[in-house]
Amino acid sequence: MADTPPPVFADHFSGVASGYARSRPRYGADIFSWLATLPRRRTRAWDVGTGSGQAAVGLARHFERVVASDASAAQIAAAAPDPRIDYHVALAGESGQPAASVDLVTVAQALHWFDTEAFYAEVRRVLRPDGAIAVWTYALPALNDAALDRALHDFDEAVGRWWPPERRHVDSGYRTLPFPFDEIPAPTFHLEASWSLEAFVAYLRTWSAVTRCQEATGVDPVAAHHPALAASWGDVPIRRVHWPIALCAGRLQRIGAT
Repeated sequence: MADTPPPVFADHFSGVASGYARSRPRYGADIFSWLATLPRRRTRAWDVGTGSGQAAVGLARHFERVVASDASAAQIAAAAPDPRIDYHVALAGESGQPAASVDLVTVAQALHWFDTEAFYAEVRRVLRPDGAIAVWTYALPALNDAALDRALHDFDEAVGRWWPPERRHVDSGYRTLPFPFDEIPAPTFHLEASWSLEAFVAYLRTWSAVTRCQEATGVDPVAAHHPALAASWGDVPIRRVHWPIALCAGRLQRIGAT
């Protein structure tokens, strides 16, 4: 019998792992304070698709241990070290954790890349009966300036054909993905950053569509649109950038529940 080939994943970020670690926005403390209220215990959290650990670091302020996994070795290598975080390379359906040992499972801006069937099966295996799961995503930011928001929209339109198909789930706020859990009402959360034009442009370079466009065409779309972005940005040194977060939280469905 032939060997079964190992699972593969769509790797859109290993090539920009260091930039991802530096240039993605950081989550506010409020989201982690709320997440910590969901499970009865705070012994262990599993952050899946951790990237360079943006969410794992926030969870580590509230949980004794955080297991943070990602399929990209380059992303894990760029992750922020923390004495409470155990980073390892693994697919989303392979936590490496004992059964019923995890109090909280989180997925920040990564569920759309997963084999959700395999992932949810692993969640059911490792989550404690009184534990919880939370997944969230954010799409285009708002810059609270009509000209600049229009320039960003034009840039997104220009690279739009290069978004991977899974991106549609981000645009829908994950409403197009299954979430087979007893849902928990969640507050509204936002990401915010105070950025210079250079920091904002560095963030654009972490988009999977930008990487795919440059690989396919040999043209750097960020450089091509930089003059329009800079003209709209103006001489304001720092601007507030704002991302609405779409979050779903839940618990294991009870046997016999309807």
